[in-house]
Parts: sequence; structure tokens; C-alpha cells
Amino acid sequence: MRSCAEMEDEVQRQIAAPTSDPKDLALLCDFREENWPSMDLVADKLLINLSSNHSTTLRATRVCPPMRIRFGRLAMGSRHRIALNADRVINRMIDYPRYVGSIASKYDLFHICDHSYAQLAHALPGRSVGIFCHDLDTFRCLLEPQAERRSQLFKAMARRILSGLKAAALVFHSTSTVRDQIERHGLIDSDRLVHAPYGIAEEFFAGGSEELSDTTSTVLNWVDGAPFLLHVGSCIPRKRIDVLLDVLAGVRGLRSDLRLVQVGGEWSPEQRAQIRRHNLHSAILQLPRMSQARIAELYRRAALVLMPSEAEGFGLPVVEALACGSVVVASDIPVFREVGGAAAVYCPMGEVGSWIDSIDRLMTNSALAPTFGARVAWTQQFSWSAHARRIAEAYRDRLCP
Repeated sequence: MRSCAEMEDEVQRQIAAPTSDPKDLALLCDFREENWPSMDLVADKLLINLSSNHSTTLRATRVCPPMRIRFGRLAMGSRHRIALNADRVINRMIDYPRYVGSIASKYDLFHICDHSYAQLAHALPGRSVGIFCHDLDTFRCLLEPQAERRSQLFKAMARRILSGLKAAALVFHSTSTVRDQIERHGLIDSDRLVHAPYGIAEEFFAGGSEELSDTTSTVLNWVDGAPFLLHVGSCIPRKRIDVLLDVLAGVRGLRSDLRLVQVGGEWSPEQRAQIRRHNLHSAILQLPRMSQARIAELYRRAALVLMPSEAEGFGLPVVEALACGSVVVASDIPVFREVGGAAAVYCPMGEVGSWIDSIDRLMTNSALAPTFGARVAWTQQFSWSAHARRIAEAYRDRLCP
């Protein structure tokens, strides 16, 4: 009997077997200048795996013009952010669509890597466009207007983007949770939806080097032998950093030496006020975005990885941390249950007392968490090669004559 690896290789060879000349596929990516690491990661991993494993059927090319900065150079102080947002709107809604329209004849197929750029579909032949819908955040002001109030300008842009998503021949999604939301709101016909879960980079599966990076050494010197909690991601509202900070304050009432390392975010004024109110300055270290290898080092050394989000499209930090063998405590929301399975620990979303109790118990008795082997084994199902294969198959079987 053939092994799973041998059967996987056979599938890859069958997919790669050329039936005709390869189709030219444009991967329409986010502006690098916008600095969305998760979107850049998904696009980069897709390009690498399509080029490595599917070049005989799809000839993938990364496409994105440079962002033109018009107002950002002129404004200073508090107006600088407003000016940069104006540049973003013009580049996304005018410049990028014009550029895409000018090169459309050079490609057979178009993959819009981020649904918040779905307006690009209006400049392309509809039957040749696929869009990856990571979540419905961009459209929340339209789908749940009472929950998220936005300006008329923002709503107009959201409608334009949503109409582009609806025009796509294929819409990809990473979880069944996102698919359920799309279907519940009646946005896309089910026969156009394609499930393509994300993968996990090899840095998170590796055992790690004995030699630590400067960043990890800094963290370990800062904690000085004390345990630390870790949160990786942005500090936008749906990440529920308010819960994270309240939980830290509560847990430190039981374990005064416990600290928090936050990676990749930027405190909002409200979060800074909350830190001051709880007197947490000395207990928190916030670090900028960093390489996957460095994040993996922190995952492996954290006492617990916390993910208190109220909504996610997937939640890559959950599976990346589990692949490192970390104990993950996450909000009990459907998407985390889907990607974390029985390998993670769950707490009711937003219930600070429950989080404090769970963290205290896990710190007291690590046997209450899923075993190290179970945590790592669960993540073996997520791979970037499988992610790219599902996307390649969809284009080959549905859009290529």
C-alpha cells in the first residue's frame, strides 16, 4: 500500500501534467506600502507554490503597481494620517483599477488576493476573475449597519468593492465559517465558492535553533525568568485588546510576576488609557512586526498564547502557535473552533472572569491543556502547497476551456 506522501506526490504530478499551454494568471496583490503582513504572506505563499508545483498549467505572475503618494508628502502632524488615507483611497479606487485595465489583455486569468481589492474586478473580464474572501469585515457597515456605523463615502466604497466580489467567477474562502457568513447574507452563489484553507510556514514546525535572535534575547532578559503571555496580531477593535488587558490585570492579581508580550500591533489611545488605568506599563512589552522565525521563537517560550478576538476570518496565529507546540487559549467562536479543533483551549468571548480562571488553572497545572503531541499533530493538515493546489484546481477545472 502506498504511503500518504506517495499518494500526495502522485496527485501533484497529475495536476502538473500539461494538457495544453499554461494559462497566464495574474496575482493581483495588496500595495506593499499598506503593510498588511497577513495579506502579503498569503499572496507570497500562493505565488511560490503555484510556481513550484503548477507551472505547467498556470504561469503565475505577481502584479501590483507602486502606490503613488500625493498628499502624504505635504501634510504634517495630525493631518498626515488623513492625507495618507486619501492617498490609499485614490490608489485603490482609481489608480489600481486603471492599471489593471491597461494590462488585462496580457493575462488569461486574474486572482485578486484580497477581497478588499475586489473593485479591481470591474476593470477585468468577469469570467476570468477569482477573488479570495478572507472575511466580511470590509462589508460589515452594509451587512450590519447598526453594529458598524460608517460615513457615506466609506459605504459607497464598500458597495463598489462588494459589487466587484459578486461579479467574480470564483470566490475562495479559508474556513467554512466565512462560507456560512457569505451564504447567510446571500452574497455569492454556492457553486462559485471554493474552500482553500491557509497553510503554516516551515519555521513554525521546525524545532528551532539553540541560538536565539536579538529580539528573543531581549524578551527573555526583560522577563528575567518570569513567565509571559503572548499575543500576536494587530490591535484593531475585533481583536478585543480591551479584554486582553483586563485579563492581564486580573491574572496579575493572582500571579504578580506574569507579563504580556504583544507583537505586531499599535496601541490605540483607548488602549493606552486602559494600560494606565490598570498600571500595567511595567508588565507589558509591545514589539513591532517581525519575521516568522522570530515569532516562532516567542511562541515556543511563551507560557500561553492568547487570542481573545471576537471575529476572525481564519486566525493564523492559532495554528502557527499550535505548530510550535504552544498552549493556545482562544475565544470560543466558530472560526477558532474550526481551525483549532481539540488542540486549543477555549473561553467564552469577552468573559474576563472565565479567562482569568482558565489562565490561572493552566499555569498551575499544564496537564489540563491538550498534550504537546496533540497540538502539533492537529496542525499537520494545514499546508501552503494544499492551499495552492485547491486554487489551481479551481482555475484549471472551472475557468480553463
